[in-house]
Amino acid sequence: MLDYYSISYTPFAAETYAAEAMAADMDPWIVFDSRRTPRSEFDGWLESNRPSQVHRFGDEDGGVSPVGWIAVLGPTHCPSGADVMGLQESWEKLLASGRPVSFQTVKELALNHGVLTGKWLMHLDSGFKLDHAWECVARAALDGKVSLVKVSPYDPKADGKQVICAYNQNFTDESEVVRLDSVIRATGVKCPLSYKPDVYTYLGIYRNNRWKLCPTIYESKFDLECVPRRSHIVNKVTNLEVT
Repeated sequence: MLDYYSISYTPFAAETYAAEAMAADMDPWIVFDSRRTPRSEFDGWLESNRPSQVHRFGDEDGGVSPVGWIAVLGPTHCPSGADVMGLQESWEKLLASGRPVSFQTVKELALNHGVLTGKWLMHLDSGFKLDHAWECVARAALDGKVSLVKVSPYDPKADGKQVICAYNQNFTDESEVVRLDSVIRATGVKCPLSYKPDVYTYLGIYRNNRWKLCPTIYESKFDLECVPRRSHIVNKVTNLEVT
């Protein structure tokens, strides 16, 4: 695989975030796979792996290993079949060509290589509210309403914040993105959400990146005063309101 972080230049903050994310992906995950594990075991698993109590870097003295993510695979989850290596090779060629990097050029690469998955992100303070929100979306995955959800474990260096990710198959299908927001809101989650295509993650496009790309393409704010209550979703590429 191409090492797209090793180009010699003064690193932007985005490269640090990308390296940290790659490290988390490579460390062991705690996974409940609902395709193989009896549903009756879910409550016990959930209680044993509350994200505010699972430490990112484990405990060497206590023999506890690092944990990259805690995840629930829904009953219909299947690997995406994305050509990530081909994507990264095309990305290197794009950068070498000097062509401008924009949402449209990255989207074109994603379509060419089948890298279409994306996720709504929920950034929450570690503690009870995080654990409760995680339980809500984890149960939605168990019930087959979301194909994959994951949450970052507690990291004392991360300003007390943890992130929950809920995935869908195609970031280019706006109606699918909106449907997933509705599923998340129906579980009771009311915090602001932001949506990021996985292609940005694979290419190391995080906040404060050298191309000045916003790493998220939708934002969702829940309107408690509206009757019936609903999300206001804005497309951050076009600055148009979607709902």
